[in-house]
Amino acid sequence: MQTDIDPRSLIGRKALDRNGTKIGTIDEVYLDDATGVPEWAAIRTGLFTRDAFVPLEPSELVEGALRIPFDRTLIKDAPDFGVGRHLSPDQELQLYHHYGLNTTTPPPPADRDFGRLAGTEEG
Repeated sequence: MQTDIDPRSLIGRKALDRNGTKIGTIDEVYLDDATGVPEWAAIRTGLFTRDAFVPLEPSELVEGALRIPFDRTLIKDAPDFGVGRHLSPDQELQLYHHYGLNTTTPPPPADRDFGRLAGTEEG
């Protein structure tokens, strides 16, 4: 995913699975606290359903929509941590394992804090 995209510009865009089927709409974007790079998105999968967390890498923007290279079922079965809250390193690790993504390169420092919401100030 391009790192020069303003993460706030992703909110409200359609999210598609690897087959191009609409999953939902991007609700929130979470930044890596150490780098400020957008790392996760919460996708609202329906009017009365929960949000599903998806990795922004290796996802890509295609014709204005976020294409997530995973099956719809896997995305909808992702762990639910609730939106609007900080993702802990343990929660993020659960997401990496859920999607089968490599967590060894690079290893996060022990005091690294993940999941700050885009557009929020730390206080």
